[in-house]
Amino acid sequence: LYALCDKDHPIAFESMQFDQPVISMAVEPKQVKDQERLLDNLTKITDEDPTFKFAVDEDTGQVVISGMGELHLEVLAQRLKREFSLGVNTGKPQVVYRETISKKAQIETVFDREWAGEMHFAGITAEVSPMERGKGSQFVNKVSDPLMTEEFINSVEEGIKEASESGVLMGYPVIDVETTLLDARVKELVSSPLAFKIVASMAYKEACELASPLLLEPIMKLEIIVPEEFVGDVISDLHTRGGRIEQITA
Repeated sequence: LYALCDKDHPIAFESMQFDQPVISMAVEPKQVKDQERLLDNLTKITDEDPTFKFAVDEDTGQVVISGMGELHLEVLAQRLKREFSLGVNTGKPQVVYRETISKKAQIETVFDREWAGEMHFAGITAEVSPMERGKGSQFVNKVSDPLMTEEFINSVEEGIKEASESGVLMGYPVIDVETTLLDARVKELVSSPLAFKIVASMAYKEACELASPLLLEPIMKLEIIVPEEFVGDVISDLHTRGGRIEQITA
């Protein structure tokens, strides 16, 4: 972010960081003809609220909205009706899970088959290892073979990125994993970017299965202020919802 200032002496401010959505649900207009209006109005809301996101499922065509909680999404659905005169039907909220791994794993994978009338070959040795929570995922290349061109390396990274969008446990995105390309096998004339993209995706899935995959639930930290006579009821309610109380102060 930049302030209004002399272009030769810019004043930069630290960017704002926002939490990622933790719950999603499907939404659709009550009248089919309002589908475009729904997308336009959701876009306006995302411009105003950085903790709100929406996407159109490529397979089902459903519009899925995501936010910080059930109340957040309910308020947004009410806004569509109140501010934009757009009635909507909503589906059951679903928690946004993520997947990761808990230990290192190394795998050697080869792709060698005919595809669209041509032979394609690629072989790689890769290692996946867990990263600190919240650090994100990254790709590291340790192959120096001149036959392993930049195009092939980029294809490996692309294959890993696509594979990480659907984990091996329940199909949720995989986060906080470092993938290292340790070795590669190239055959002139038959190795191709497509083959390296496919073999990288295969290797990533196989390695994650060996690396003790974990399902991650979103955790939010909050402070509750409540009259003393209701403390017991609130604590009981938090326990039934899986909450963990860290501190109680008078």
